[in-house]
Amino acid sequence: MTELAAAEESVAQLSTVWRAMVLDRDQDADVRDLPGVAVRWADCRFAFWNAVTLTDVGADAALLGQRLGQAADIMRSKKQPGFLWLFEDLLADDARAALDEAARRAGLAYAFPGTGMAGDLLPVPEPHHRDLTFERVTTDEHLRAYADLNSRAYGFPLEQGRDGIAGSTLWKKEVYAYLALRDGVPVACAATIEAEGRLFVVLVATDPDAQRRGYGEAVTRKALYEGARATGLTRATLHATVAGAPVYPRIGFEPNSPMRFYGLAG
Repeated sequence: MTELAAAEESVAQLSTVWRAMVLDRDQDADVRDLPGVAVRWADCRFAFWNAVTLTDVGADAALLGQRLGQAADIMRSKKQPGFLWLFEDLLADDARAALDEAARRAGLAYAFPGTGMAGDLLPVPEPHHRDLTFERVTTDEHLRAYADLNSRAYGFPLEQGRDGIAGSTLWKKEVYAYLALRDGVPVACAATIEAEGRLFVVLVATDPDAQRRGYGEAVTRKALYEGARATGLTRATLHATVAGAPVYPRIGFEPNSPMRFYGLAG
């Protein structure tokens, strides 16, 4: 797969999965596919569910500036903060060179990097870890534990994480979401969901006090194993933060599209 094709796949996966996640939070959420801009904005306190991404293929510097301005205007119109997800491989060379200045002019501030990853890696063997047992998320108590792990891992207040998935029927019924428990206490979590013939990995997190012990990798393998067993799918995709980027190649994912996350400046 070419770099451009990988970026297009990554954007499509984001658009598909985030549509479901955002509408799960609010059936009246802003879910629009505009020319060159996809809006997936729940306007909830969990910032990852408030997303805008650029979808033009081969955008030049002039078009990039226009799209960044549109995205920033959309973000300013919302009550809750969120992120612009930008896939670098969609841009023409002159747009990449102009990106930093174009973002500044639009009133956007670089937040953190990411990496799109994918692989024809399924099925994976059923995972085992000597410290852990695994439990599927099926109750509101499970959902709160899952949300709280994400909040602690990403530095959000607990109420923000809970606003992302607490009470969700989607997460209890259609998402293959798993907690990793050590001595009965949740220490890591991961989930997969079917999206356009692929399993998409979402919201992987490990408690900061339990990191670097293989827990995140183990529970990700569990979510992939169970998702593949249920669906028969063979390809999986994800968007990795810096913290998770070293883990996923060990499972069989290949990094493809570099990403940048932007918030509103000031």
